Amino acid sequence: MGIIIKSDREIAVMRQAGRIVATILGILSKQVRPGMKTRELDIIASRESARLGAKPSFKGYRGFPANLCVSVNDEIVHGIPGKRVLNEGDIVSLDFGVIFDGFQGDAAVTVAVGEISPQARQLLEATQAALNAGIAAAYPGARLGDISAAIQNYAESKGYSVVREYTGHGIGREMHEEPQIPNFGQPGTGPVLKKGMTLALEPMVNIGDWRTRLGSDHWVVFTADGSLSAHFEHTIAITEAEPEVLTIV
Repeated sequence: MGIIIKSDREIAVMRQAGRIVATILGILSKQVRPGMKTRELDIIASRESARLGAKPSFKGYRGFPANLCVSVNDEIVHGIPGKRVLNEGDIVSLDFGVIFDGFQGDAAVTVAVGEISPQARQLLEATQAALNAGIAAAYPGARLGDISAAIQNYAESKGYSVVREYTGHGIGREMHEEPQIPNFGQPGTGPVLKKGMTLALEPMVNIGDWRTRLGSDHWVVFTADGSLSAHFEHTIAITEAEPEVLTIV
């Protein structure tokens, strides 16, 4: 299947889905605190989705057992919420998606648990800025590689590495559509961006090496060297001019 171009009506529905995701991530971010169990965040995500008329898209996807991905410190993505207690100084990635009226929204943020180290704070800031650099490159007529290169160049300019085994993706009626969007690459390569494409950009940035390892549960992905990792994501739409971020309130 090729890259799917969305109509204005379909993008309008995705905009609603994106707002729900952004609203819930905002609520979750404010709830994060030392001493709470990660499963408490999953309960909030489920409750707020029901309140806003959406269905969490992760639960049951390829067997994933939770509504929300909660990844702590050296966990990059796909952390399963449970009995783990968050501690002062942790960083925690919250990755969440919903289905609303048949369309998907998907976003992620990494937040501080209480006071965190300057090193961790700088990682969060750089990862968010790398996402913003990728979004800024997503204009019609550019190529997919321009997004990938912008993310990589920003992260590496700050001394970090970008995860290579896991990528961003197209999104729409399905959570994962074509194309895959690596967080590294060469400018001027890949498909041409066109109005109506909807993409989930999600840099995963490590303080140490870019290599990863899969946990024993076959879900959570760790940095291979045990270094901290941060993850930020937005769903965007390619327009006639600047890209539109759909996962904002």
